[in-house]
Amino acid sequence: MSHDEPGAGPSGTAVTPPSALRTRSDGRRGTLRAWAELLRVPALFTVPGDVLAGAAAVSARPTPRTLLAIGSSLCLYEAGMALNDWADRDEDARERPHRPLPSGRVHPTAALAAACALTAAGLTLAARAGRPALGVAAPLAATVWAYDLTLKHTPAGPAAMAAARGLDLLLGAAAGAGRVRPALRPAALLSTHTLAVTAVSRHETRGSAPLTALAALATTGALTTMLTRRRTPGAGRLGPGAGRGQRLPAGRGDTAGPGPSDGGARPSGGGLPRTGRTVGDAGGGPPHAGRTAGDALSGLLAAAYATTAARPCAHAVLNPSPPLTQRAVGGGIRAMIPLQAALTARSGAPVSALFTAALAPIAARFARKVSVT
Repeated sequence: MSHDEPGAGPSGTAVTPPSALRTRSDGRRGTLRAWAELLRVPALFTVPGDVLAGAAAVSARPTPRTLLAIGSSLCLYEAGMALNDWADRDEDARERPHRPLPSGRVHPTAALAAACALTAAGLTLAARAGRPALGVAAPLAATVWAYDLTLKHTPAGPAAMAAARGLDLLLGAAAGAGRVRPALRPAALLSTHTLAVTAVSRHETRGSAPLTALAALATTGALTTMLTRRRTPGAGRLGPGAGRGQRLPAGRGDTAGPGPSDGGARPSGGGLPRTGRTVGDAGGGPPHAGRTAGDALSGLLAAAYATTAARPCAHAVLNPSPPLTQRAVGGGIRAMIPLQAALTARSGAPVSALFTAALAPIAARFARKVSVT
């Protein structure tokens, strides 16, 4: 090629045409978008709050082990997303041909390999967070795989998904303090919401039965009532002796760490800021000032949860068409974040609660580009 020929540079070397560069760039962006759709990236922001709520429930300061548990939770969640589309590839080819696998943008083998790799990574991170965390992560991973491969289309499907969310919250408790009993109640509340959303999601491609959406709406109302119910003055938070008849004075359970008899390591510094102490615990303020401030924050977050979940669900009750049902499911998924934040605030961890709540606008921004359903 001479210097005068088109496509030749000053030294006679070939120059890639701009159109070819644009094609390569568009191809890379298309691949990234396909994987973002497969993994449902906006829903990823609903995961860290599970672990933080579990840690708050056992009065554990967020530490590097908490961060490892969050990483484990994220990996197992995304493993479930990839495995879900792999298992549903034939059904999606009929009902949702635009999804990454039936449209050919992601190969089924790649999706399955990603699910396996993410599961292995999740269990490895849980093991690094400690034996109690691995003891929760292993059944969590088994539940995820059982749901996607076997239980999803059976009557046990919603219960399996609810169990997975509950175990995810217990993962935070196990990593933070080596025990899960104090976290059983918030795990049950989170599981109840998940059960309702999953029941609605089973009809998202054909339209929901109005009674299913109505049940989900009633569940949202019941959970909101429980989240806004004032705590009994003087009850305080259960300290490490919970379950053995020991109740610490109000305002003291937040600063106590697990003792040797609990079998857990005493939390060390690091990770997110300490959030267990309630506002007013420091500085000799009134004994109930922290609880009042915590109740107020929990009430605000509960209202945000109710608004996020109830409005699209009410629309699905009035008109159970596929688009409105999908919006109800999306609203239920996004409502996980304020629900987690409200549970965390009620456990006396306002900073962790605010951190969790701050993930909601980020998730909403991503949801405008990539669907969460």
